[in-house]
Amino acid sequence: MLLLATVGILLLAINTEDVKEPGDYMYGIVLDAGSSHTAMFIYKWPADKQNDTGIVSQHSECHVKGGGISSYMGKRGEAARSLEVCMEKAMQDIPKARHQVTPLYLGATAGMRLLNMSSPKESDGILKEVEEKLKSYPFRFKGATILTGQEEGAYGWVTVNYLLENFIKYGFVGHWLSPGKETVGALDFGGASTQITFETKEKVEDKKNLMTLQLYGRNYSIYTQSFLCYGRDQMLRKLLAHLVQSQGTEGPITHPCYPAGHNVSRTLSSLFDSPCTAPNKPTPFNGDQQLHIVGSGNHQDCLGNTSQIFSFTSCSYSKCSFNGVFQPNVAGKFMAFSAFYYIYNFLQQATKITVTSPKQLEEAAITVCNMSFQEMLKEVPEQRSRLQDYCAATVFMQVLFLKGYGFDPNSFSRISFQKK
Repeated sequence: MLLLATVGILLLAINTEDVKEPGDYMYGIVLDAGSSHTAMFIYKWPADKQNDTGIVSQHSECHVKGGGISSYMGKRGEAARSLEVCMEKAMQDIPKARHQVTPLYLGATAGMRLLNMSSPKESDGILKEVEEKLKSYPFRFKGATILTGQEEGAYGWVTVNYLLENFIKYGFVGHWLSPGKETVGALDFGGASTQITFETKEKVEDKKNLMTLQLYGRNYSIYTQSFLCYGRDQMLRKLLAHLVQSQGTEGPITHPCYPAGHNVSRTLSSLFDSPCTAPNKPTPFNGDQQLHIVGSGNHQDCLGNTSQIFSFTSCSYSKCSFNGVFQPNVAGKFMAFSAFYYIYNFLQQATKITVTSPKQLEEAAITVCNMSFQEMLKEVPEQRSRLQDYCAATVFMQVLFLKGYGFDPNSFSRISFQKK
């Protein structure tokens, strides 16, 4: 989940009762429990509101050490303990007189959605212990929940447009004004899922993809879709599981998306312990068996294999993106963030190509897939631990944006890549 999407949670969740206290500012705490880590954001807003929606700004933040809360499966109490340092910071950062009226939320995303699929008891246990921990602080606890993919997509979209002042801006005469601007679509790429959300005038044929939001006195109808297992970490697993399925487990696995000659070893259990890869699990299965993976650095083979983790054949609607999911034509400007930004930024550094068109994305993908590990390391030394995955991630973006979402040269040029 985009860390900034926590603004969206507050914009859609704060109640009138939370802003009626006297004084300059009210505060809200949101814990964004993503698949790879948890971050805490403290927001503040004036005690008055504009058309029942608060004007929110960030007050402070804190990044929880360790993995996401789903990584504490089987380690009772550790998920709750991991939050203590950041919660103590919240105690210091928010005026004591405001503690009891400060709403506190925890929103868990795709990592916990996956855990809930594979081990619902573990998932419930982690949420319960986290809830008990958060209730022990003097804030107004509002819940710890696993967000649906659609909610995650909607929060990201709200945040992007809020920060761009597409909903409201401060006028020079000291009043909040509605700028009447078009909204911007949101493209999010987390660790376990990816989201696309945008306003559309077309009929949304699958009602699961339609959300209606009210913000600053206006109604917005948006299309939103979250693809579980298509986040960066899980997509890389799906790709490797596909290669194992097609090549077998006896000899070394040739990975066309790894740099040529690059060697990696991992156990079968570390690859197939996710609901995203379980359908590809080989039989018989020995979880302790070591997989030896050797890179071949071949863009065309990487593209062919990456395309195999998508399904473009079945569609029961007038049009689909992939896996039988309805999607209207992309429209308007888009902002791509989270891991999309990091891929874009890496390509700029490593290949010297600034991606603004499908052709440039393909050129950058071919270039990075042809680079050796040492060549990449020379250009971007601080990314050593992730270098082996950039060819696959770039090719995935190529398939997702162009074949999946249907961006053409004209619509692709309207995507901006932003860190925040």
